[in-house]
Amino acid sequence: MDNIADDTITFDEKGHCNYCNEAFLSKDKVYFPGEEGQAYFDQMMLKIKKEGQLLKYDCIMGLSGGLDSSYLAYLGSKYKLRILAIHVDDGFNSPVAIDNIRKLSEACNVDVVVEKTDREQFCNLTAAFIRAGVPNIAIPQDNLILSYLHKHAKENKIKYFLSGGNFALECILQRGNTHSALDKIHIVDINKKFGNAPIDKLQLISSFERKIGNKTFFNIREVRPLNYIHYQKEKAISELKAFCDFNYYGGKHYESIFTKFVQAYYLPQKFKVDKRKSHFSSLIVSDQMTRDHALEELKKPLYDEIEMKKDLGYILDCLNISKREFNSIMSEVPHKHDDYKISPWIYISRLNRKIRGY
Repeated sequence: MDNIADDTITFDEKGHCNYCNEAFLSKDKVYFPGEEGQAYFDQMMLKIKKEGQLLKYDCIMGLSGGLDSSYLAYLGSKYKLRILAIHVDDGFNSPVAIDNIRKLSEACNVDVVVEKTDREQFCNLTAAFIRAGVPNIAIPQDNLILSYLHKHAKENKIKYFLSGGNFALECILQRGNTHSALDKIHIVDINKKFGNAPIDKLQLISSFERKIGNKTFFNIREVRPLNYIHYQKEKAISELKAFCDFNYYGGKHYESIFTKFVQAYYLPQKFKVDKRKSHFSSLIVSDQMTRDHALEELKKPLYDEIEMKKDLGYILDCLNISKREFNSIMSEVPHKHDDYKISPWIYISRLNRKIRGY
């Protein structure tokens, strides 16, 4: 880890960063890879089945074709959960992801609902985020995923949302170069300043609608089953390969052409942020990688030049941004999300984190 582009990272007298220290302190409180966790996991699965027995589905989850959600669907199928899986097709799926979703839906007997975004408005909004020069340009993509999950959970009266979020692979997530995907005020403001079209056809959701609405009106509970098993990246890939011929796509969140571009090109080039440092640090904390191995991996190039050129051309064409304009944007001074309007709800939540010391 380093604080080249993230001033929220600090180091103690031993050279350990605050993110890693926080992860080690919370490890035994949130991650249970042993027998205790397995017992709780079994109880969780049985409880979800019991409470959903009068409904069409026991639970809902997002399915991207990536490792975390795929492994979660696989585990759920072993317990014969009736899962409603939601996939949002924003036009940036990699062929590998599409193939993985097909294989999983068949092997796990999972119902998959594919929601397609309004292509013109989604691309316009995403382009607006790039023109705004902020780091987290995947906010529109993430917001829509959460919105559709919320919508289908309400329509089907589902009480459990299975999240693929986990400690083992994601215990270190930097806060200094990101922003909440649930900040609808932020999204509207950036589109107003940099967009070229309305966003009225996009089903967006706010933090209030999701958090307060889920708990108060719909009683939707989010659970993270992967925190209660010994979740190992390579083992999960191997099991999925044997189960349904799952194919790994080469990097965390690289199942999407757009998120691959964000992590491998946009963030490093414009913000000097290499997300691999966070991802490898998470693997080190969960005993899946050594620091020496991580340092060797960081010496490798972030992307294949020919492949990225092809992906970039496709993305810019979809977003209606010329290469000349894109190069100009990339050379401009980066902006922070706080340079634009943010939700008071998000601001208060951020202050609370500071007060609690993280």
